[in-house]
Order: sequence, then C-alpha cells, then structure tokens
Amino acid sequence: MTPLSRLLPLVLFTPAVAPAAVDFNRDIRPLLAKHCTSCHGGVKAAGKLSFILRDTVMAPAKSGETPVVPGRPADSELLRRVRSANPEEVMPQPEHGPPLSSAETALLEQWITEGAPWSEHWSFSPPVEPAEPVTADNAWGAGKADHLILAALDKEGLKPSTPATDAAWLRRVTFDLTGLPPSPEEFAAFQADKADGARGRVADRLLASPKFGERWATVWLDLARYSDTFGFEKDPHRDIWPWRDWVIRALNADMPFDQFSEKQLAGDLLPNATGDDLLATAFHRNTQNNTEGGTDDEEYRTAAVIDRVNTTWTAWQATTFGCVQCHSHPYDPIPHRDFYRFAAFFDNTEDCDQNDDFPRLTVANEPAKADEVARLTRETAALRRALNDAGAAIMADTTDLQPLKPAAATASGGALAIAEDGLVTASGTMPIGVSYTLTLPVPGGATALRLDILPESADTKGAPERASVLSKIGANLVAADGTKTPVVLREVIADYLAGPFDPADTLTGGGGGFGAYPVLREARWCVIVPENPLPETAGATLELTLNQSAASNSGTQGALLRRFRFSASRDPRWSALVTDPTRAVLRTRLDEARAELKAIPGTGVPVLVERGPAALRDTRVFVRGNRLTLDEAVPTGIPEVTRPPKPAGRLTRLDMARWLTGTENPLAARVLANRLWAELFGRGIVLTQEDFGTSGAQPSHPELLDHLALRLRDHHKWSLKAFLREIALTSVYAQDARVSPELRDKDPDNRLLARGPRNRLSAEMVRDQALAVSGLLSGKMYGVPVYPPQPGGVWNSVYNGEAWKTSEGEDRYRRAVYTYQKRTSGYPGFLTFDAPTRDACTARRISTNTPLQALVTLNDPAFLEMATTFAKRMNEGGGDARARIARGCALLTLDEPPAALVDRLTALHAEALTEYTAAPPPAAFAPDADTAALILVANTLFNTDFALNR
Repeated sequence: MTPLSRLLPLVLFTPAVAPAAVDFNRDIRPLLAKHCTSCHGGVKAAGKLSFILRDTVMAPAKSGETPVVPGRPADSELLRRVRSANPEEVMPQPEHGPPLSSAETALLEQWITEGAPWSEHWSFSPPVEPAEPVTADNAWGAGKADHLILAALDKEGLKPSTPATDAAWLRRVTFDLTGLPPSPEEFAAFQADKADGARGRVADRLLASPKFGERWATVWLDLARYSDTFGFEKDPHRDIWPWRDWVIRALNADMPFDQFSEKQLAGDLLPNATGDDLLATAFHRNTQNNTEGGTDDEEYRTAAVIDRVNTTWTAWQATTFGCVQCHSHPYDPIPHRDFYRFAAFFDNTEDCDQNDDFPRLTVANEPAKADEVARLTRETAALRRALNDAGAAIMADTTDLQPLKPAAATASGGALAIAEDGLVTASGTMPIGVSYTLTLPVPGGATALRLDILPESADTKGAPERASVLSKIGANLVAADGTKTPVVLREVIADYLAGPFDPADTLTGGGGGFGAYPVLREARWCVIVPENPLPETAGATLELTLNQSAASNSGTQGALLRRFRFSASRDPRWSALVTDPTRAVLRTRLDEARAELKAIPGTGVPVLVERGPAALRDTRVFVRGNRLTLDEAVPTGIPEVTRPPKPAGRLTRLDMARWLTGTENPLAARVLANRLWAELFGRGIVLTQEDFGTSGAQPSHPELLDHLALRLRDHHKWSLKAFLREIALTSVYAQDARVSPELRDKDPDNRLLARGPRNRLSAEMVRDQALAVSGLLSGKMYGVPVYPPQPGGVWNSVYNGEAWKTSEGEDRYRRAVYTYQKRTSGYPGFLTFDAPTRDACTARRISTNTPLQALVTLNDPAFLEMATTFAKRMNEGGGDARARIARGCALLTLDEPPAALVDRLTALHAEALTEYTAAPPPAAFAPDADTAALILVANTLFNTDFALNR
C-alpha cells in the first residue's frame, strides 16, 4: 500500500477561493482522505463512523450525533468538531494530524449547505463519452483526442508546439512501436514518400513487424512478474519461456485484449481448450515457489494465491486491492471479506508449491502437436475421472460398512494406539518412509476395505494440518500356523481426485498414493477393492502393511497417517466393478493415451489446472490477514463497487475473466488505455498507473481518458494495434519535444501535453539500440532464454551451483526480451536502467538518472563489444574523423548532428588518438590507434543524451 502522505501532492488540491459549486470527488473526498479516514475509514471506523461510506456519514454515529446533515451545516457534528477549540473534541485530534485550514473548513460547510451531494470515486463510475469540445483552432488535430487536449490548452492560454521533424517523429514512433531504432534506409523511404498518409503507412509497417510483439511483450512481462527462475532462496531454473513466446505471438497476431485476458486467467476452463489456451494460463504460474528445505508448502501456496489476487487487480484494475488482505480498504469502499471472495477464484487450482512445479503442461517441440497435447491431456483426465466416478457412485449408497478394530498395530518408527472404535492414532518420532503393520480379524466375504484418514481437530476454522498420504498398501491372509497368502488388490477408489498423486499408485508404490497433500484439510476416504472377496478362514487374520514414503515441505516432513480407521463392505457391486469389461477398455485406453502423451517431445511448463467440485477448497477470511487465524467461509465474488455479474450459481474463474473486460467493469478499459498512452507519452493521464483509487493521482484529462477507454473497448474491440495506431497518428504525439521557457515554468512535467513526448529508452531498448546500430542484432525469435555477456562475478547462485554461461553465435546478440531473467540476480545492465526484478507485478517503471547507468554504457563488456562493431560501421565510406563521427551520429538520430557535438567528439577522437599512439592498445581491443580512438567515440555515443532518449 503506497502511503497516502507520499501521494498527497498529486491528489490534493485546496483552492484559495471556494468554487461556485463543490465537486465531491475533486474537493471533498481528498480532504476527507487527508484528515479523516486514517481513524474513520476501512482500517478502523472509530465511533462506528467511516468517511468512505455515505450511509455512515449521514447517520447517527456511536455518540448519537449525525456527522453530516445535508443542507444543515449548523446541525452537522462534523463541522462543529473541526471548528472546536476544545482539544478533546476537535477533529482530527492533535496527535492524529494538523487541523483543517480555514479554506478547507469553508469548503466542507459549502458542501453541506449544497446538500452534501455524494458520488462514487470517478474510477468506479462507468466511462462516459464526452461531447466534442469547442476549441480555438478547429483545424488542429486529427480527432477528438487532439481536440480534448487542445480544449484544455485553451483554458490555460497555451498553444500546441510545432510539429517534430520527420527524423524525430520516425525515431520516436519506431521505438514506441517496435522498441528498435529506425534504419537510415527506412528514413530515406519515409522521406521519399510524398503522398498523403505517409505517416500512416509507416505506422502500418511498424505494427505489422514481428518486432512489435517483442517490444510490447516487455510491458506485459513486467505485469506478469515473468522470470526464468522460481525465486526465493535457491532460485532454481524454471521452464516457462514458452509462455513468453505465447505472449509475443499473441501480440503480433493482435489478439483482442479481452481474449488475451480470458485465456491467461482461465484458458483451462474454456470449452475444448486448445494447447495455446492451456499454455496461456502460465501467466499466473509466474508466482514464486520456495524450494528451501523445511518451508511450509501451504504457506507458500497461500502466498501464491494472494499474489495472483494482487497481480490481477494491479494489471487489469490498477487498484490497491492488496490493502484489503488485512482490513477493509482505507480509502475505497471495498470490505475486508471481498479480498477472500476474490481469492476463492484462485484458491481452487491444483498447484501447491511443489519443487517439480506441478502441474505442468507439455509444450510440444513441434507446434503442430500442441492441440494433440491438449486433446490427450483432456482425454487422460476424463478417463481417470470416469474410472474413479464409477466406484465413487457405489460408495455413495453403500450401507453395510462394518468397522474393523485391529488386534495389533506396530510401526517402524514411533508408536500406534488403537481405540475401542478401531481408530488408530500415531505418535512419537515418525521418519519419512515409516511403515505400519496392522493385524485385523478377517472380514470374511468382504468385497472392499474402506480407509478413512481423519484430521486431528474438528475445528473448521483451524489451520490445515500436515499432509497425510498412504503411499503403498499390501495385504496378506495369515493362517493359524503363520503361513501368509498374498491378497491381490485391484482397485483404489477415492472420494475425489486432486493433487500431484494418483490414488491408484497406492497399489504399486509408484511414488504417489492416496491422501491429502501437501496439507490435510478435511477427512478423506478411499476404497481398496481386492480381486476376489476375502475368504472365511478359521483362525486366520488379515495383515495390512501401510507404507508412507511421501514427504511434503520440500521433502523434509513425512506425510504420515496420524489418525485413521478401516471398515469393510460385502456389497457385491465392488467385485463386479473390478471384472467389468467396459472398465477394462477404459483403463487400456487410459494407459495408451498416457503413453502417447509421454512420447511427444516437449518442455514441461507450469500452468493452471482447476480442481473438481468435490475437491473444492474451503476459502476463509483471514483475520487481520493472518492465514493461521481463520474466520467465515466465503464463496467466489467480486466487490460490489465494480459492478460484478449476478449469476444464479457459483462464479467461476472464467466468469471473473469475462467480467474484467466486459462492459460492466468500469476500470479495465481505462487502465489499459492509460497504460498504452503512458508508454507513448512517458506518463499516464493518471500518473499512478498502479493506483486508480482515492489514494492515486487524479487524471490530468478525465474526459480524454474516458474517450480513449471507450475507443479501445467499443470502437477498436480491444485491438491494441488499432488503438496504438490512432494515438501514434495524433497531432499531440507529433509535436516537437523541445520545451520553451514558458512551458518549462508553467508545466515542467508536460501534464498539459503542449509539447511532444521525449522519453528515456527502456532498459531493453538501450541494449537493443546498441545491437541494432552496431549491426550485431540477431533477428532470431522465440526459444530458450539466452546469456549475453555481463560483468564477471555478478551471477553467484547460492545452493544450486548454476553458472552464467555466456551464449555463443547469434544467441549472444539476441533482443533483450530473450535474456535469462533470474529473480535474485537480474541482468545488471537492465536493473541499472530501472528494469524490475520481477518479484512482483510492476505496473510502472520509474526512470532514474544515476552514474551507474553511464558505467553500463561505457564499461559493460557487452557495450564495448557493440562499440567495436559500431565503429566499423562508422568507418564504412571512409573520410576523416569528423566525417566518420557525423556518420555515427546520423546512424543513431537520422538527423544531421549539431556542429558543436561533432566538434567535441572530434576533439575526443584526437585526444584518444594521441594517447593510443603513445601507448598502443592491446591487439584484442583494436589493431591500431585510429581504430581504438574511434571505438572510444562510438562507446561515448551510446552514452549521449540523444542516444538514450526517444
């Protein structure tokens, strides 16, 4: 949660003179947020009063007084308290903040006098298309967006700047749409195109380029917290790069954003989901996994669920929803329980912080096999469910279960106790792999044995208990003389199928088994069906051996049966089940389908898989955000303030995904339009791209934001390319970026947009530009991440022994988007230029200027290598030092460089030439002094202001 005090300069405005009419969102809400809501808001509502909710403000508080009586300021307790001279009555209390200014108090009185009109925060109201504005110059601008900006400039007495030069516009738009600089050949073609619509044709060419997806993928990867590693301590490797490639392909194909969202949030729930639909859900498997020994798998599974909630609300809604984990939102009308209602959408996925990243989808090496993988994945799951459901249906109406009380129970570690009702309880030190041996009376004629695994506590509000898994079961009939006859066990039917293990493995000990993993939440049962009914044998006993080799919490904690009992059934349907020929056909096909799936070469990528209805987790509210202190159970749900759907049944993750980009949700279209605008203009219409709530910044052009949101959603049908083309061809985007003294004084941050954007290149663009102008850039797309050169000694991976092995060949020179992303040791050249570590969702990179950035472009071995080849390009065509340096400047900027710049760089070359002539450079660096001097100049060019900006 961003502290409100840090944002107040952005969101608070106290006019010297009260406006003609008070606007609640503009004038009163920020005032209440500043002075009142810390004590009377979502975190706590002192005196049962919350200034977030109108109903509590207009009703009697705990004191019996009404804070605000519309139209009657004299009867309004709020106004009396803020004017009180009594330190025990005045609000806010002196220890909680300064008193209201006289202007603020007058504003409150005027608001109450006018009837205390209340409205939702602007971002929670649906966008409305503004009327066409009247402007001083109707000829300026290409459409309504330009006219809305011009109308705002008219009010400030400002005029737009003159258009940028062709070279400046082409460099700007090429970087913005593809992340790469334009080539001299592209500039020449643009200048030669004299027909109307030349800029539109440039935009079309850039949008059609495959480089478009690579550039815009970085924006989405920041939001998705994409990384090639798990995170946390060991931070081992994770194969998730095929999802990164899916994002690039989807952007290049201009997949509408509503489909783009739906597939990533709920592609696994789509009817007949394709391989790409399943792969898309890896978006929410970019959460971190903790593989450190002894960590609690359930703790980190819960952390992943919480991260998915917060990421969804940041990426699509730009709302500080994370505040609601511990309490109701301190500034916006979102109650505490709504966090957990939304968390329930993600609480029912199969992943559970496993070291193998379970569950994973095989992404075929041959793209043509992707849909075959999806088909086989669906088929194997359906066949396995069908086999289990047939037995579960028998169990549902089995009425003859008889409890079995063991005569003896021993363990290879610890101790077992037997209660009168047959309940077996384990205690003492139980190592991983412990084995139990039970001696029971033979239930003659029994066709099935039922095992019940019971929790230690019946408290449904208690924290989940440790895992409890039966890894392998064996059975023998022991005659009176001690002779053992094995009992052939054929089937294991479970109450439901969920988790990383197959209950059928209980018969083979194949590493899985039946039970609750990685935690036990409620009682579980399974039915073990022998091949034949157990015989009636005088003096014989039934010996069961139970092995528990499963281990949770990164393999450090045994998943033991701690409380369990057996019972028997003589229902003949169990014996009929194991001999059913139809069942044999299903099992044969299941084995074939599994073999076919296993035979397809590919990469295992973590994806979302929904648990079935019978395995639905019980999502509960965390008291004060503590996962170990549980309160009421809640169903899936969406905060009322954002206009959720009202279905008859339970909302699914797919329902949620469709609501996000639907017409009822007031936020998603605004958030995306603002994000795309910010990428082109350097700042959003709402500066706080991560926060559209009360604690965020007010929009500089609210009507423009609504217009853009509706253009994106309704006119362009969520087409990012069409929307970006429209912005790139506006007159406001085409303005010269140079700033006049008047504009610098009146609008230093260019909030009014009276000049064109001039933005620092992103971290990826800095590297990609150097590769492009040096001629080294590889056009190879997709595939495993690469390891470009980086300073030695940076990548020290603790505990896992991994090393940075610098790529060779063209992989050494691939675009930045393909660089290996390690959370605990990011690529230093990117981090220095403000790229995030990808530990969490990042909605906005904030540019900094530090000496370290110059050290990257001047000293990083990758940049020295690129400067060497850039110098070779500068040499092409010959000429004296001045001519070659001017050529290098033109390769970077397209324009003729200023003479003063060329003079200074030529002097630098001369100084370096003298130095290298006196002390020749190493042959590995340059063959002669002139080349070495030119390399130094080329390296310097990478660090110039005009090279690092667009």
